[in-house]
Amino acid sequence: MLGRVAREAAERFGDDTAYVAPTGWSLSYRQLDRLADEVAVELIARGVGEGDVVALVLPQTPEYFVAYIAAARVGAITAGVNPRLAPPERAVVLATAGARVVLATRELVPAGVDAANVGAEVVEVVPADHADGALVGARRPGTPPPLAEDPERPVALVFTSGTTGTPKGAVFAGRQLAFITEVDTGGRWANPGQSGATFAATSLAHLGPMTKLPGSLMRGGATHLLPRWTARDALRLTAELRMASIGGIPTQLALMLQDSDFDSYDVSTVQAIVVGGGPATPALVREARARFGAAVAIRYSCTEAGIGIGTAFDAPAEDAEVSVGRPHAGVDLSLRSSEEPSREVPAGEVGEVCLRSPAVMSGYWQDEEQTAAAFTSDGFVRTGDLGFVDGAGRLRLVGRSKEMYVRGGYNVYPMEVEAVLAQHPAIADVAVTPRADDLMGEVGVAVVV
Repeated sequence: MLGRVAREAAERFGDDTAYVAPTGWSLSYRQLDRLADEVAVELIARGVGEGDVVALVLPQTPEYFVAYIAAARVGAITAGVNPRLAPPERAVVLATAGARVVLATRELVPAGVDAANVGAEVVEVVPADHADGALVGARRPGTPPPLAEDPERPVALVFTSGTTGTPKGAVFAGRQLAFITEVDTGGRWANPGQSGATFAATSLAHLGPMTKLPGSLMRGGATHLLPRWTARDALRLTAELRMASIGGIPTQLALMLQDSDFDSYDVSTVQAIVVGGGPATPALVREARARFGAAVAIRYSCTEAGIGIGTAFDAPAEDAEVSVGRPHAGVDLSLRSSEEPSREVPAGEVGEVCLRSPAVMSGYWQDEEQTAAAFTSDGFVRTGDLGFVDGAGRLRLVGRSKEMYVRGGYNVYPMEVEAVLAQHPAIADVAVTPRADDLMGEVGVAVVV
């Protein structure tokens, strides 16, 4: 459905700007559609077909979305590789994905990765300075043959890590994207010129960009891509673009509020703030609401669940301060015993948060054992978080059953950090544990021998 939505977006929004690259050049909806067709034709010429994996190791540029849509139009599966990963980590993700073709800039291809050791053809992408220069060498004039709709056809691999640090690719098909899009948009298209501008700085390989792209296209407007998020840039763009809504993880919101020049930026146009990706303290929610003069909503999910729980903008203020809200329409919430996932805990007691909806992943890419461990016997995804439902029906989180902790919106696994620190010649043994932090949410503390 992604390819079809991109086509209709081109028809509806035409020459309106869809994306603005960090260097300033822009891509219209019509150009996005045309270039995606040309990349799709080139992928077919390189032997890519339905069910093959196309890996994208690209920075925050419009080319990422062109290639993603192109792969969908030939029935291929896009594996996004976070460019912020260290080279060895990117190499492991590529090997796990088993891509047929890798599109990557020269500086992001991990050293030693080539067609011989990843089993793929590596196509170098030279960053463009204008729309017509995008993905030169990976395009071929023409239009790909039409592809029959298949809601079960995989579209995207969104990589996450397990407790051992081994990367796992959560598989999302057309049906998951369709449900997430329906929740986000209600099935309604924005009118041309109706949508305002926004900006994006999180990795395009994350769950949001990968599964919410159809909904983003339906809303129209221009998305400004940033190479790296900073509070100063976020405040500047919010003021310059006169944005009506902003979003991010709690750490980003805290950094914006702590900026010494916050009061010099005109953020009066902001009416809504969406916070997700980690716990937000009551103090942070209250300060954001007061200083931006905007309503705050909390969003909670995990990569495997696709979509989950949230608070409403018009709900009592306390909801966003003490809870992560209630399930979205079509999402079931269940609190289970961590030791016996098939058993629900009594009402009001703490249990492992489990979610079930049409948005949950189809499974982990080529990993039946880990897939089985991620689900309960009745189809709920186990998040590893612990919480309880209070008397008002709101989910309150209290901790995690897994070792993982969340630092600035990113999952961190102690074993991975310990493995690096243990390489130091002066360290005999090390254990990493999290502690609460007002800015980052949590930080790791290393206990060293």
